[in-house]
Amino acid sequence: MTNNTRTNTLIKWGFVVGDFIVLNILLALALYTDYSLVHGGDVAKRVFILVCNVAMALSETQFSTVVHMRWVGADHIIRRTTMLILTQTLLSYVILRALQYGSRIGNVLLVMGVILLISFYLLRIAERLILKSLRFFGRNTRTVTMVGSHIQLRKLYERLASDLTMGYKMQAYYGRLENMPQAGDVDDFVRLLDTPDQLQLGDELYLCVSRSEMSLIQRTARLCDNRLVKFYYVPWPEETLKLQPVILDNFELFTTYTSPLEDGTNQIIKRVFDIVMSSLFLLAAGLLFPIVAIIIKRQSPGPIFFKQLRTGLDGRSFYCYKFRSMHVNKEADTAQATEDDPRKFPFGNFMRKANIDELPQFWNVLRGDMSIVGPRPHMLAHTEQYSQLIEKYMVRHFVKPGVTGWAQVTGFRGETKELWQMEGRVERDIWYIQHWSIWLDIRIIWMTIKTIFVHDSHAY
Repeated sequence: MTNNTRTNTLIKWGFVVGDFIVLNILLALALYTDYSLVHGGDVAKRVFILVCNVAMALSETQFSTVVHMRWVGADHIIRRTTMLILTQTLLSYVILRALQYGSRIGNVLLVMGVILLISFYLLRIAERLILKSLRFFGRNTRTVTMVGSHIQLRKLYERLASDLTMGYKMQAYYGRLENMPQAGDVDDFVRLLDTPDQLQLGDELYLCVSRSEMSLIQRTARLCDNRLVKFYYVPWPEETLKLQPVILDNFELFTTYTSPLEDGTNQIIKRVFDIVMSSLFLLAAGLLFPIVAIIIKRQSPGPIFFKQLRTGLDGRSFYCYKFRSMHVNKEADTAQATEDDPRKFPFGNFMRKANIDELPQFWNVLRGDMSIVGPRPHMLAHTEQYSQLIEKYMVRHFVKPGVTGWAQVTGFRGETKELWQMEGRVERDIWYIQHWSIWLDIRIIWMTIKTIFVHDSHAY
């Protein structure tokens, strides 16, 4: 086991200990400030605390923290934390009821469960910030070796190098890509496979070559296994049609794209989530509406709301609603907003940066035209334009468009000056469609809410 692996294990168990500390602090506060929670005096309290701790220990075996893992997303952390507290609460209830602990114990545990869930969400945020700080300053890092000359490998390198909080350091690079710390080319790496002691191997090795070079892939994987180096194969984008297997009755077929949202149950979950959340957002934003309307009217003559035909589910058009953030103009249906766009008035500019102009779209969500999370709907002129330029562009319309989306929270929001920017947006939209989960939606919503306080430089 490497030092980095041991450090990661220590961090994980440190966080698990933190879970029990928080649990017992909350139990002490609850029990010793409200004597009516349990009956039977100190013995009953000790039994209650013991059962809650045993239930937590059992729950940790299945849903312990994953904050220490480098590639884990906020949606996965939220899901595991929710399941941890839900399991702990249910186990505590079952055990205490088996002990005939008392008739009110269900209500007590329900309140405790809600408090625990909120507390553990905050704890996970704190743990993630602490860990990112450690990695930023060079602790708990992993060294990386990369092999290959395809641009796909450069994208991965730039991702790892651009975020110091991921905790990665380049050990060596074998290839011919520019501006990467070269230890040799791929041929050098192949030659040194016969004398592996001369290779510069890090904690992880990423190999990006054509799948036709299966011998090289297998030799490298075996070497990594023998040297306790984590091996990753970075797919080489072949010029072939990518098909995915699906089952139709007893036939195995292949299709271009699949999505969890093709399942009827997932569609119901997403729709119920949309109705509940959009109703809450509209109620909460109701107090803002009169203020926003007054300021818009004072700064720019014209309607309060801006509506525009945009492309939605299955390519059908619908009217998308926003607070008007620009002076009335003839280019509204053809020209994108730019950073110093003269059409914007001051408060409109602020609304766009803080996402306030998008609030009326929750009415679109309630109507069923849109979802809270999904690919952003584009004006009809852009759909016509980019569907001719980007081969996979129309795939994004297999699901409802969203008020926010994965592309918008991962750097592809705002004006698309060059074609590669729209290609990147489409690529992320398709990734979202193929990897949808309700937890991913929650993660994207949280990342969007953060932009209200930390403005996105692409938001204009």
